[in-house]
Amino acid sequence: MFTDYDSGYEQIRSGVRSLCERFPAEYWRDLDRARAYPTHFIEALTDAGYLAALIPTEYGGAGLDLKAACVILETIQRMGCNGGACHAQMYIMGTLLRHGSETQKDQYLPDLAAGKLRLQAFGVSEPACGTDTTRIQTAAVRDGDDYIITGQKTWISRSEHTDLMLLLARTTPREEVVKPTLGMSVFLVDLRENSGSSVTIRPIDTMINHSTTEVFFDGFRVPAENLVGTEGEGFRYILDGMNAERVLIAAECVGDARYFVTKASNYANEREVFGRPIGQNQGVQFPIAEAHMKTEAAALMVEKAATLFDDGEACGAEANMAKYLASEASWSAADTCMQTFGGFAFSTEYDIERKFRETRLYQIAPISTNLILSHVATHVLGMPKSF
Repeated sequence: MFTDYDSGYEQIRSGVRSLCERFPAEYWRDLDRARAYPTHFIEALTDAGYLAALIPTEYGGAGLDLKAACVILETIQRMGCNGGACHAQMYIMGTLLRHGSETQKDQYLPDLAAGKLRLQAFGVSEPACGTDTTRIQTAAVRDGDDYIITGQKTWISRSEHTDLMLLLARTTPREEVVKPTLGMSVFLVDLRENSGSSVTIRPIDTMINHSTTEVFFDGFRVPAENLVGTEGEGFRYILDGMNAERVLIAAECVGDARYFVTKASNYANEREVFGRPIGQNQGVQFPIAEAHMKTEAAALMVEKAATLFDDGEACGAEANMAKYLASEASWSAADTCMQTFGGFAFSTEYDIERKFRETRLYQIAPISTNLILSHVATHVLGMPKSF
């Protein structure tokens, strides 16, 4: 991906690769076993400036584009590491940079760039509405110079390891707006200001080490100055974050897929059964070759979507298609790699089962594959909505 652009992308790729080599497979196995957050890895990425990639230089960041962020995350995954602990700080910038006030940027971006603050949580999903975002029930009611927030968010990753959260809440009830996408607002929430009773964070035990939680707000006060953009326009704002999110996670999936294809092809060349390498058998080599082709095709769509985003063009369809194709490619490559290794794939020491579990997530989140198909069918191809 992005090999035809400025050589800076190759320098980024080389630097990230070198950093990841300091965190070998044993590091990730231990974290997975303990369900622990990769603090040292995140600190290393922060110190190297990679988590500030999208923050403009005037705020102390690198001022890079989304394509560069794709290179960073793709390389992390390709090296067998896990960017899931840090990718939110990149894709949330799509909302904050485009719609945040100058005061908000001045207040938060320098400390985010310096690693003094973490912005790792995106508070959108709720238990009662799933992907039907317009039906969220978390409410923000204006009270003088504050908003009082009450409600519940679920499947919120890294809320125990962040200082700030970008939160979507209803400021006008759904039944009082002319369009269901109106009446929602975005807030930059400082979780450090929690008194201990107005915000409760509960971990959710899942099949992967993703620091997943549910968050309860009970009369949590947020200064009105932390409202991002105009009240009631939040849904439109988070789409910028969601498009960036889908492109970046698609890049991660490409990295995962390349990891699996490399592992499978190397093993197929080395493993001998019945006196010859198993990769000599077309029943073994064809699925690996197919996984490789799916991966490289998906990478081209990721590149297209990221380029449109960087150019300020509409990219909703492309971001969705990139995420769909890349998640399909990574899951296909993961399954092929498992099949190639056979019983050894189930052993934790080979790391395949861990990566297999991790990449399965992206068939479901962010946005399930079926909803992407529905989006393309209705918004791109003009067919009637099914719901």
